[in-house]
Amino acid sequence: MMKLRWWRVDASEVAAVTAMGVWEAVLAGGGRRFIKRKDSDAGETGRALEELRSSLYNEMHSSEGAKRQQQRFCGPSVALTFNFAVAVGIIVANKMVMGSVGFKYPIALSLIHYAVALVLMAILKALSLLPVAPPSKSTPFSSLFALGAVMSLSTGLANVSLKHNSVGFYQMAKIAVTPTIVAAEFMLFHKKVSCQKVITLATVSIGVAVATVTDLEFNFFGACVALAWIVPSAVNKILWSNLQQTGNWTALALMWKTTPVTIFFLLALMPLLDPPGLLLFNWNFRNSCAIVISALFGFLLQWSGALALGATSALSHVVLGQFKTIVIMLSGYLIFRSDPGVTSICGAVVALGGMSFYTYLGLKKEAAVASGKKPPSRSNSFLGKPAGDGGSSDYEDSV
Repeated sequence: MMKLRWWRVDASEVAAVTAMGVWEAVLAGGGRRFIKRKDSDAGETGRALEELRSSLYNEMHSSEGAKRQQQRFCGPSVALTFNFAVAVGIIVANKMVMGSVGFKYPIALSLIHYAVALVLMAILKALSLLPVAPPSKSTPFSSLFALGAVMSLSTGLANVSLKHNSVGFYQMAKIAVTPTIVAAEFMLFHKKVSCQKVITLATVSIGVAVATVTDLEFNFFGACVALAWIVPSAVNKILWSNLQQTGNWTALALMWKTTPVTIFFLLALMPLLDPPGLLLFNWNFRNSCAIVISALFGFLLQWSGALALGATSALSHVVLGQFKTIVIMLSGYLIFRSDPGVTSICGAVVALGGMSFYTYLGLKKEAAVASGKKPPSRSNSFLGKPAGDGGSSDYEDSV
């Protein structure tokens, strides 16, 4: 009996020892491998999350990533539409400032626009929302300085021209920007324009000239200012487009670097071209709000214009400006029943036809590129695609 009890006790102990041995064997073999596999999976997940976080950081905090994001979310169609909408808005805002408010200081107004833009970009930079600029060695300071200088001349002289000349004469001067861009791009970058593009741009220019020929009021000083504005306007567009398409510059990063230079030159131009009495202006709440609203539109116009120049080309931006003029004139005729005359309407129709064919040439080229065929010309379209980094610009044309 005692032996049976001893046997039972030993049997239970043996069972317990056996169970513990099996459990240890499991842990020593598959169990440990299972735990190790779980730890390995957790490590791989952590590494994947770290790589994703690093990738997102590089996209947001490097010049290459910022440029890719700009090209991804703001293509040619978006940039041109944005610029067109803002341009219409600033026309209304500036009419209110120059008309009902009576602010007759065009250079000072441009200075206020750029000062507000600089403040807004400083806020974006403080919030880490301003795109990172490329390394300083990639773009010489002389290029940024030249861009800021011609920007001040282009903007300031344009506003002075609008003050002393009629809108029609201003548009006639703007037509001269197109051949100036073609000549400047050929001299600076050896870029040529195809015969089809030359004929199309000539048709557009003639149509705009006929559409605006009925409003040609100017004086000698205004005409001199308009002629002096043509070259800086063309060079300004070329430099903006070239720096963005051949480097890793985004629109906001380039604006941040060049705006202080532009403000410096506008301060120098203000006593030369603005009439006296700026400090005597009635800076009440209503007038100040109107000027600030105009400045906000000015910042959006500069940003959208830079986006459009980075996504397309200087020639495309000029065609867009002429398109805005024709659309505004036809809208006044169709909506507000204004009567520009049969000659102006015919000119507008011719200009729209030329712009449509200009866009068709660009879309035809894009289709050829998408199908893998060599395009007949390398000219950039009204809805063209930006050139790749380090390569030749997409708006280079071959005869």
